[in-house]
Amino acid sequence: MQSSPFVYSSDNKRYHTLNYHLNKLFGQKVYKAAIDAGMTCPNIDGTKGIGGCIFCSGGSGYFTHAGISVSDQLIAESRRIQEKIGKTAPMIAYFQANTNTYASAEHLREIYDTALSFPEVVGLSIGTRADCLPNEVLELLSELNDRTYLTVELGMQTVHEETISRINRCCTHHEFLKGYERLKSLGIQVCLHLINSLPGETPEMMIETARQVARLRPNAVKLQMLHVIRGTELEKLWKNGDVPLLSREGYIDIIVKQLELLPPETVIERITGDGNKATLIAPMWSADKIAVLGEIDKRLAELETFQGRLFQG
Repeated sequence: MQSSPFVYSSDNKRYHTLNYHLNKLFGQKVYKAAIDAGMTCPNIDGTKGIGGCIFCSGGSGYFTHAGISVSDQLIAESRRIQEKIGKTAPMIAYFQANTNTYASAEHLREIYDTALSFPEVVGLSIGTRADCLPNEVLELLSELNDRTYLTVELGMQTVHEETISRINRCCTHHEFLKGYERLKSLGIQVCLHLINSLPGETPEMMIETARQVARLRPNAVKLQMLHVIRGTELEKLWKNGDVPLLSREGYIDIIVKQLELLPPETVIERITGDGNKATLIAPMWSADKIAVLGEIDKRLAELETFQGRLFQG
């Protein structure tokens, strides 16, 4: 029996989880296999910038098996999942680290086809930037979209240009919108990645980002707290007191308000981040992911609210 008032849920969740979405689509639990394909980024190699975004550390591929082939990484991920659940399971190959369309279409075809050649792989998730989608890459993505379950994840982070400049994003909101619309025009599923507590942003600004994202009606969204990782430019700013971070209570409050604004059919792929605990400096409360998830569920229930309650289509 459904215990939630939320239509896209079969348990107590009041938001549209990725687990629910994939179970409905594939009839069973599907796991993500994180991959580092050895890419770089135009914001690292000097094409658009140097050093990357101020929070970037190794292209965010914290849980990948960097330094080995895509095939070996998928073998390792399949073994990890098998050890966890005692059997093989369907996987989505998640090209996570850095910008995974920042190469020739020929090279991209090779690595994507390698992933799809694994019998356990039922789809691809490709993390990239909206300004790294040339025509030949879009043609390849459109072809893949006809062949498999495909999601392209775009790092959006915020809609506020002053923040985009402050974090050294080197991709304007206008550029982001152009790339997003090109993907959507091809019928490709898009997941948008947003970060709360970016430097200089007020809670109202974070909520406004969600409001504008809702108007775009993306297929999926990832929400997370800003992590201060050792060795990043953000670490220096935080230590100087230039970047105040949200408390756990403040983060949960904003997440609830953002969920209320987002379309109910939009899949929430992530609602709190997985920072590398070995290099995470702040906020340390974010390292207890289970507790944060539980508090979000509790707050939604206490307020008798749910994803999309205030959505205006």
